[in-house]
Amino acid sequence: MAELMDRWPAIADLEKRAKRRIPRAAWEYLASGTGDEASMHRNRDGLLRVELMSELCKGLLAPDTTTTLFGQEYSAPIGIAPVGLSGLIWPGADKALAAAAREARIPHTLSTVASSGPETIGPIVGDFGWYQLYPPRDAELRADMLDRIEASGYRTLVVTADVPFPSRRERQRKAGIVVPPVIGPRLVFDGATHPMWTLAVRRHGLPGFEALEKYVSGDSLRELAGFVGASLGGTLSWQYLREVRERWTGNLVVKGILDPGDAEQCIEIGADAVWVSNHGGRQLEASPASIDCLPGVLSQVAGRVPVLFDSGIRAGADVARAVALGADFVFCGRAFMFSLGALGDRGPAHAFEILHDGLLNVMHQTGCSTLDDLRERLVVG
Repeated sequence: MAELMDRWPAIADLEKRAKRRIPRAAWEYLASGTGDEASMHRNRDGLLRVELMSELCKGLLAPDTTTTLFGQEYSAPIGIAPVGLSGLIWPGADKALAAAAREARIPHTLSTVASSGPETIGPIVGDFGWYQLYPPRDAELRADMLDRIEASGYRTLVVTADVPFPSRRERQRKAGIVVPPVIGPRLVFDGATHPMWTLAVRRHGLPGFEALEKYVSGDSLRELAGFVGASLGGTLSWQYLREVRERWTGNLVVKGILDPGDAEQCIEIGADAVWVSNHGGRQLEASPASIDCLPGVLSQVAGRVPVLFDSGIRAGADVARAVALGADFVFCGRAFMFSLGALGDRGPAHAFEILHDGLLNVMHQTGCSTLDDLRERLVVG
């Protein structure tokens, strides 16, 4: 991996390479926000404002990044966030991400609308698999999906709360993104000008929604896409979450929380963790930066359950910033998808190495032996 680190030592390097290697429609799906994308940029700006103070002359350090969450030890507080239609960005993405997560001993969160289903990815990821649920409107469909998720070996369920309605995502519309992809002149041209992506499509096929195929009478991608729009989301309520809590025996995480009052409601319904996120700036352009909301949620939760974080993570220093503020675990989606677009199946392991090496470096620079030490290095004021 030393050769990869010499050539692409930062997530930004992978981002630039990925933009050249994947079709424009796939790139716009991955990289765009909503509206004028102010909330996406606020996520980065907010993280960059968090400063850490070095404590020097600490002698020889051996920083320890291992952390325990829900009784399981992970090699670092770094996880792979869920990404929908992952196979559009890079065919075979879910398998590559799951294998890398298991090897690195970090969580991989599979989306309901990823290109692979739980039965395919569960055995690959093993004990390091989490599953993200876009809430089905039908109770019987919900029950069947929860049964399948559990039978596939998943023990942590992540319910996404911050998509009450589809966002606009103007860049995607201008790029002509159609879900599912239509084989027409634009896609043919894109494929011809991005040969590595096209070769991956030949190996893995056009992206679909494998987890939902059993619920659709036909077998076309268009029917599947119509089912997604008609059957998932738009009905999530606190009562719905209570019903999921009653049915799901594993860990329950609610993702997309920014308001301390919502965090309190999550605890009241029995959530095992709260995940602070503004969906990477993809839902509400007027949304505050996730990192700016983290302290308020932490204050409200007051240690009763773990608080997880995502949105805008691009480096190990960003992981350190979130942990220093109090996050128990940090997730990123785009960074790992950039790595796939840039390097194919080798990418996710390299992205983790970049993030982990960066976190270790910050701990050395600030004189931290443990992750808890980072919280004492936070510059306040």
